[in-house]
Amino acid sequence: MNARDWLQVGFYLALLVALTPPLGAFMARVFSGERHFLTGPLGWLENGICRLGGVRADEEMGWKKYCGALIAFNFLGFLAVLALHCNQSWLPLNPEKLPNTSWHLGFNTAVSFMTNTNWQAYSGESTLSYLTQMLGLAVQNFVSAATGIAVLIALIRGLTRRGVDQLGSFWVDLTRATVHVLLPLSLVLALVLVWQGVPQTLDAYGKVTGLEGAEQIIPLGPAASQIAIKQLGTNGGGFFGVNSAHPFENPTPLSNFLQMLSLLLIPAALTYTYGKMIGRLREGWVIFAVMMALLVVGFSMSWEAEAMRNSAVPGLAANMEGKEVRLGVTNSVLWSVATTAASNGSVNAMHDSLTPLSGGVALFNLMLGEIVFGGVGAGLYGMLLFVILAVFLAGLMVGRTPEYLGKKIEARDIILTAVGLLVPGAVLLVGAAVSCVTEAGLAGLANNGPHGFTEILYAWSSAANNNGSAFGGLTVNTPFYNYGLGLAMLIGRFAVIIPVLAVAGSLARKKISPPSPGTFPTDGATFAVLLVAVILIVGALNHFPALCLGPIVEHFLMLDGRTF
Repeated sequence: MNARDWLQVGFYLALLVALTPPLGAFMARVFSGERHFLTGPLGWLENGICRLGGVRADEEMGWKKYCGALIAFNFLGFLAVLALHCNQSWLPLNPEKLPNTSWHLGFNTAVSFMTNTNWQAYSGESTLSYLTQMLGLAVQNFVSAATGIAVLIALIRGLTRRGVDQLGSFWVDLTRATVHVLLPLSLVLALVLVWQGVPQTLDAYGKVTGLEGAEQIIPLGPAASQIAIKQLGTNGGGFFGVNSAHPFENPTPLSNFLQMLSLLLIPAALTYTYGKMIGRLREGWVIFAVMMALLVVGFSMSWEAEAMRNSAVPGLAANMEGKEVRLGVTNSVLWSVATTAASNGSVNAMHDSLTPLSGGVALFNLMLGEIVFGGVGAGLYGMLLFVILAVFLAGLMVGRTPEYLGKKIEARDIILTAVGLLVPGAVLLVGAAVSCVTEAGLAGLANNGPHGFTEILYAWSSAANNNGSAFGGLTVNTPFYNYGLGLAMLIGRFAVIIPVLAVAGSLARKKISPPSPGTFPTDGATFAVLLVAVILIVGALNHFPALCLGPIVEHFLMLDGRTF
């Protein structure tokens, strides 16, 4: 890395830290129902949506009703996207006359965008109409992100309320997250992206004659509006097939920087929102520090791996294969770490072309459960499951009943926490194993040896942990992968959300015990170290054998100059 690279990375991290308090404080006011500077301009929209849906601002739900409303709403979104996919050839805003998608691709994509995974087994410019992209995918980008935020807010209420069985209203939380947070930020970013050259049009694709005399088709469309929310909502689904590596989707260094910042902006700020809403800012900063430490370490390891000379390609000074020359290695590495840490899944370089250890860092970020900032809302409620587990282990070590924020952590809470933490890992390992021993699972594999295994493992890790990025080199637009990965996305999303809401309901019913001399503090460096240890141990124990068979063994083979 040269001086400019160091300056950019330092500025990126410093700006992320600087923006966390103001945005976090703003979101705390939004979800506490307090007035804020957008109440006047957008309050009418929130009120209108609630009146249209017959929802009262003071409505309360128990965890089961909250969960039921969430599942019903998401199921309707799934049906809407599936219907658009299977009928787009007869619907308007399809200037290229694109045909209907297959049922298995429609199922996979509808599940993908409903679960905030945004896995894409297709190229958008050659598969989906403008109407499907806007009414189907862009809308789900908003509401799936808002769903994750709503679950986090419900968990925060469970931690702060005492002796009640109410977690607020899913409909109110969903509306406020969409109207006051996601919509205004996306509008501003979309306008900046249009300024930078990202298309935003309903015109048909352009046709030009190239220098060689052959006609070329230039894909266009309402891209900027979808790209803005895909980054801010940690969705990641690209308007074009190669995602943010496409010059129309990510045309300039400024657009690249702003999109990278957007990957982590809301997840980082939600840690401050959390501290603000529980009345303990230090708790939020401890979680932020743990996430930032894991991010920086992951970036450092990934960059070091990319800068390492490859014995299989003598004389190569930097690994530029699969990367945009206009962006360079540093931007590609930083994006790969941020997008896999943030449950975003967008890419500005091909992860299949990363060196083994660099690809392994991206894969490990997925396997941790997307809690290094993670998805909007989802990353923090996943991290809070690790916090509860760490508190439980600390209680066992000192011989006291474990407590967090004055709430006793009991056996049922730990069982639910274990389900939320372990099920996605089990799904990805089982799915990868089945793929490795079946003809349908191996049919689309482009590489042999450990790299091929990593491609399969990455696909299942991305689906089960709702990331959506693709390693590449694996053909997944088949019935086997479309249905299999779709099922993994469903389990990975709702096998975490349901236990989180159940824990929130359990905690809300408990009374808060005052701190005592034996209370284990959770707002200091000691707890931060313990939390990091628990995260790494759980992640390593679950996935280290699989990592050894993939990126780790490939790294040593690379050092020996061996390829497959």
